[in-house]
Amino acid sequence: MPLTGRYLFPALPDKLSGLLELALDLRWSWSPDADAIWQDLDPQTWKLTRNPWLILQTMSTKELESLAGDAKFRKTLEKTLKTRRSELKAKGWFQKNFSKAKWSVGYFSMEFGLSEALPIYSGGLGMLAGDHLKTCSDLGVPLVGVGLLYRQGYFRQLIDADGNQMASYPVNDPSHLPVVPLRDKNGKWISVEVNFPGHPIKLNVWQAQVGRVTLYLLDSNDPTNFPTDRGITSELYGGGSQMRLQQELVLGIGGWRLLCQLGTPPAVCHLNEGHAAFAVLERARQYMEKSKCDFWQALAATRGGNLFTTHTPVAAGFDRFDRGLVARYVERYARERLGITLDDIMNLGREKAGDENEPLNMAYLAIHGASGVNGVSALHGKVSRYLFASLFPRWPTPEIPVTSITNGVNVPAWESSDAESLWDDVCGQDRWLGDMDRIESDLDAVEDGRLWAFRKQGRVRLVNDIRERHSHQLEMNGDTAEAIDAARSMFDENILTLGFARRFATYKRPNLLLTDPDRLARILTNPDRPVQIVVAGKAHPADAPGQAMVKQWVEFAKRPDVAGHCVFLADYDMSMAEHLVSGVDVWINTPRRPWEASGTSGMKVLVNGGLNCSELDGWWAEAYTSEVGWALGDGQEHGEDSGYDVAEAEQLYALLENDIVPLYYDQDENGIAHGWVAKMRASMARLTPAFSTNRMVRDYVNELYAPAALRFSERSAKKGAPAAKLLEAINRINTGFDQLRFGRLETREEDGNVVFTLPVFLGNLEAGDVTVQLYADNPDQTPDIHPMERDDELPGAGNGHVYTITISTNRLAQDYTPRIVPTPEGLVVPLELNHILWYA
Repeated sequence: MPLTGRYLFPALPDKLSGLLELALDLRWSWSPDADAIWQDLDPQTWKLTRNPWLILQTMSTKELESLAGDAKFRKTLEKTLKTRRSELKAKGWFQKNFSKAKWSVGYFSMEFGLSEALPIYSGGLGMLAGDHLKTCSDLGVPLVGVGLLYRQGYFRQLIDADGNQMASYPVNDPSHLPVVPLRDKNGKWISVEVNFPGHPIKLNVWQAQVGRVTLYLLDSNDPTNFPTDRGITSELYGGGSQMRLQQELVLGIGGWRLLCQLGTPPAVCHLNEGHAAFAVLERARQYMEKSKCDFWQALAATRGGNLFTTHTPVAAGFDRFDRGLVARYVERYARERLGITLDDIMNLGREKAGDENEPLNMAYLAIHGASGVNGVSALHGKVSRYLFASLFPRWPTPEIPVTSITNGVNVPAWESSDAESLWDDVCGQDRWLGDMDRIESDLDAVEDGRLWAFRKQGRVRLVNDIRERHSHQLEMNGDTAEAIDAARSMFDENILTLGFARRFATYKRPNLLLTDPDRLARILTNPDRPVQIVVAGKAHPADAPGQAMVKQWVEFAKRPDVAGHCVFLADYDMSMAEHLVSGVDVWINTPRRPWEASGTSGMKVLVNGGLNCSELDGWWAEAYTSEVGWALGDGQEHGEDSGYDVAEAEQLYALLENDIVPLYYDQDENGIAHGWVAKMRASMARLTPAFSTNRMVRDYVNELYAPAALRFSERSAKKGAPAAKLLEAINRINTGFDQLRFGRLETREEDGNVVFTLPVFLGNLEAGDVTVQLYADNPDQTPDIHPMERDDELPGAGNGHVYTITISTNRLAQDYTPRIVPTPEGLVVPLELNHILWYA
């Protein structure tokens, strides 16, 4: 229903009602149109919170009435509203390219990083989800988000006087967040229920508006719930296995139930990580009731529209729940609502069906309920194919059904005001809304001096922010007046500035630069070519090694010999990230390959003219060339080899000493480093569009969303008759595949070609159920696969046929091996049928 002023205290004057519309649309988190309005209303609150909704909540009646009488302010407000409404109504990329599409997407994620004003995120997964929603709004993609409203969210970091990380959990008061209760047409607060052992859980629904996209957030903190249940959505990634299972049941089952309750559910269900995999079950249940079919037919129909994106590069990262815990929460649901057994559900989340010692793996559940699976970089796709290979025994690794769409960032959300002005002037205001084809040529026309001055503008803003944040940090710790005064003048706007900020976990090696702290100190304090570095990041409260690395950096920054050249900023969040990525000259990233699934922090510096020096992992493995930045490592995996860590630290020091620092200080008589600007220009022009969520979301639409929507439409047509036919094929092939037999393969040369002839006995299977292929490995490339043609039926052989093929090849005949794979029309193989028979 339309939002009204009744949620505000005091109520807005009629002439200012448009402020409500602006304040409750998180579009302000990536579009600066209305920034001046909030800045004028309450400069201090805007600076501290970046939360327009809070500003409205804290204004007095007198202040509001005064504004209502201010003609100049009203004119600014009306102009801003007109611009916003015009942009939201305009046809986006999706409407122009998919004008006949009638489908939409439900996007499920455990966290969303949209703004520091809505702190329901912890790290990269949430940042990606938030940027995904923002870009779907920009491009007009019909998508709704589903998540949880955390009353505490992720912890806030404090650094005490001794350098120790302390965790604080401030409460999120929903009345101060840019969200409102989702109400029906009669004004009733909408809620959904999920049944837990012995009682239902009531989940109230909040709504956040993200431009054209709506985000629904489920909240268990209702007075009618038991006290323990009210805390289910209290803390992001908190508690033990039981709370995690509860949260994932709420997200998956409660989330899909909400979308159905609101009307026609989306055709596409996108699971951003396996946390929401229970949505697969609830979607099938809803389809069962509508189509009057059993669970397995419902799953065959609905999985056609389900997609699973994995962000995890190691098997240990997948959520697992033991059978006893799952039984407590899911067995009754399985029996009474799905008409299947607990073991059926457990087997959907297992590598080996029937292995009672194997827990429920949420990634496996997502895979077994989806028709598309993707990793988040080309390298991560390859890693994921190895991780999931056990689910597809005997299939070659390149054919494991995991594709990849490399992550990106919502560029408007991360470009500084200086960057926005530059890009507006050079490439136009709509540069991130289309195909971005002219960006490289447009930037080629910008003179070096302008790019160099632009880079300094970002550094100046960052230095000022560092001074303010660090001096406040010292004041909070009761440091000396001398130290606080020094912090207010630390760093130099003309010095090469490095940045390192991310979650502090051992695989990210945040202390690699401290392998030889004395050498780093010498690099930083070189009198002729000084360097300064800003470091930030949180370690999980349960991660003692990560916290130790935080302390190591804090202690290094306190060394007298590096004073003023190194700082550790506490409580890394979106607000701090925006300042860092807009101001650093070089962003450093040092994970152990291949454990950085994608990494998006380094992408955020691109639009602001920053360069990357990173391990050849995640996105940088496909982005790096010598023209756009610097690379660490040899492109190979070395595990947790401490000796190789030392070698890479040496490589990093050498890059700084011999390449990065000299290039920055190789300046002409006007103080311009033309070699540095050349890298800036190449990085900005080539990488910014390639690693934007503009490109990423268009890839999702073209490669995953549209095909999934079509699959679901086809399978659910005619009251699910195609799905019933698919299920018959699945059952027939599952039963009859073991009956398949090969005859003797014969080969001969004919006119320079090789002719293969092979008898195949199909048993009870139909000829269309399977395809006979010739297969040959092709190292580091797509395998050679040639389908054989079914020829004569073998007389008296009982469904035996001769398969033949003639191929022109420079390979030996023995390089090829015949195989049989299921290929019933309409199924995704091997994702939905993983049988394969090789010629022995």
